[in-house]
Amino acid sequence: MVDITHKISTLRKATATAIVKVSKQETIDAVTHNLVPKGNVLEMAKTAGLFAVKNTHLSIPDCHPIPIEFTSVEYEIKGLEIHIIFTVKTVYKTGVEVEAMHGASIVALTMYDMLKPIDKEIEISTIKLIQKEGGKSSFKNRFPNTIKAAVFVCSDSIFAGDKEDRSGKIIVEKLSSYGVEVSHYEIIPDELDSIQDRTKAFAKEHQLVIFTGGTGLSPRDVTPEALSPILESRIPGIEEAIRDYGQQRMPYAMLSRSVAGTLGKSLVLALPGSTNGARESMDAVFPHVMHVFDVLKGKNHDSL
Repeated sequence: MVDITHKISTLRKATATAIVKVSKQETIDAVTHNLVPKGNVLEMAKTAGLFAVKNTHLSIPDCHPIPIEFTSVEYEIKGLEIHIIFTVKTVYKTGVEVEAMHGASIVALTMYDMLKPIDKEIEISTIKLIQKEGGKSSFKNRFPNTIKAAVFVCSDSIFAGDKEDRSGKIIVEKLSSYGVEVSHYEIIPDELDSIQDRTKAFAKEHQLVIFTGGTGLSPRDVTPEALSPILESRIPGIEEAIRDYGQQRMPYAMLSRSVAGTLGKSLVLALPGSTNGARESMDAVFPHVMHVFDVLKGKNHDSL
């Protein structure tokens, strides 16, 4: 089973279809007028589909048991074809595409079972996904130009060569996977002036300026103190999302002082310096956070 512990819960929706084709108009008439000996075909098939979608994980090995929070079954009769439209919604970490297709399949099979005594030439076809929403593909950045990022590692020990950087490299790797161009990567000491100077300089030409390290509680952890006075707007929602995500995985995450805000047209982030902290912080807010670039450019203000 695929590991989804790094994902966040979002509203997920999927719609699938299946087609049941009968061989004669009399079969369609029996369905629409509720004259099938086994009972009401449309209602029985719908009920079977509702049961099936909730138990998809029991039939498909790699499907996760997930909360099914909405299901609808609709029918369209076109000539000798009954089109099944099956929609599923949930708020969870993974999508419901297979659940929707599984539900549509069971609706079609139930129809076949109920109609076979009166029609020996029934066909089931075109079981397919027709729409999905809510995963990463729904939150891809739509900023028309390439986003440029600068990544800074704030650490006295790494700057001195006593330790190797890992968190900064993870951030660079994550950004690259989202199509962000990392044009600058640098290790700097935990110095307030250095952090402020880098922020002011690189925010002019970069849409993203990310610091990792210096967000803890030791006397040398000054990244939040350096950024707070120069940021034009703090974005508490990003900070809360990072801490909430981390808290669900590591209780010590509540001690982190992650920072998010804007300077000009640039988004500035201060993330934890630990390897897991940096990775989890990126997973918590990317790629969704890149919507900010549309907002900063003056688009979609009414969507917030």
